[in-house]
Amino acid sequence: MSFFNLKSGEKLYYEDTGSGKDTIVMLHGWTSSHLIYSKPAVILSDKARCIIYDHRGHGGSKSAKKGAATMETLANDLHELICGLDLNNVTIVGWSMGASTILNYVKIFGCDRLKQIVLCDMAPKQINDNKWKLGLYKGQYTQQDRENDEKKNSFYQYKKFILETVPSMSKIPNFVLTRRLLLRLMKCNKSVISSLANSMKEQDNRYIVEKINVPFTYFYPDPGSIFSPELEGWYRENVKTDYKSVRFPNSTHLLIAENPQMFADELCKLLG
Repeated sequence: MSFFNLKSGEKLYYEDTGSGKDTIVMLHGWTSSHLIYSKPAVILSDKARCIIYDHRGHGGSKSAKKGAATMETLANDLHELICGLDLNNVTIVGWSMGASTILNYVKIFGCDRLKQIVLCDMAPKQINDNKWKLGLYKGQYTQQDRENDEKKNSFYQYKKFILETVPSMSKIPNFVLTRRLLLRLMKCNKSVISSLANSMKEQDNRYIVEKINVPFTYFYPDPGSIFSPELEGWYRENVKTDYKSVRFPNSTHLLIAENPQMFADELCKLLG
């Protein structure tokens, strides 16, 4: 087990495996952990150095919870990790909230230490409105929905998110599903994940996408679940640097867990 010491005194759990001329840093999503990348990291171990870690308030970093956590907080944590491990020419991969972390990193620190960016199934703006229909829940989640959700308890919101993410879970008996979700939430700090969820919904990172100046790749599931495959077209139109996309067929938002071999293979292609 390895822990990276932040300047605040808090610690982030991370794993540093593999070897090769390339370095890949992979960032997980909301209420997930580094484990989502365990299989791909093993597959890539003879091709690249792979660094996977738990965001503050998650998994092995559950106890890192000082202050109000925002997406900018996660971006600063990432910057400390990259600088602390003296990483350069990094292929940085972010899935879901991890993708939002990368956009915030670019906003604050730029791309100087990056070789390329890979975002996985994430919209730059969560809340949908009359002019934006590519946000959360395939364009159906509005500011009014957010305000309604805030009146409900946090477990209700989490369960709703999970059922939207993996619709097949609706077939699981409610008492069984509830127990599974509660056990999963026990691996996270409640206040941190609540704060991060609110921060993500407040952001509009569309303008940051246009500022990226390293190669950009978008991995997306089809038919997807919480985001529309049509997001790929938006990125294609708005990314100003070298752009690629990879479609993961018959996949949901959990495209990495569902297709670890394909995910690793496609990353390997990008390393060149």
